[in-house]
Amino acid sequence: MILQIDFNSEEAIYIQLRNQIIIGIATETIKEGDPLPSVRQMADHIGINMHTVNKAYSVLKQEGFVKLDRRKGAVVSLDVDKIQVLDEMRKDLSVVLARGICKNVTCKEVHQLIDEIFEEFCRGQNKEK
Repeated sequence: MILQIDFNSEEAIYIQLRNQIIIGIATETIKEGDPLPSVRQMADHIGINMHTVNKAYSVLKQEGFVKLDRRKGAVVSLDVDKIQVLDEMRKDLSVVLARGICKNVTCKEVHQLIDEIFEEFCRGQNKEK
């Protein structure tokens, strides 16, 4: 698993880790049923505190991306609730789109960007657009 953590970013490391794992799942680099590295292994691999990894894994569990098992650790397990996901996307996208509007980004540019990102995630998969 290749993780890109920016230690100079203002974004919290646990959020960056969470986001990288979600991107890994979306691109099928990480598949459902795959175990994630133990908290200790992940912390050692990235060079961060174990509590930071534990927090990222806990957030992923709350969001329905992993299940935590005492024997197996964190395992990718997608708890799909499409309505909830769409509501969360609307909330997240509202702020991002508002920022874009403030910087004069057009609707056409937003659609093009979304299509590009969606294509990157779905490349090689049999997902409908």
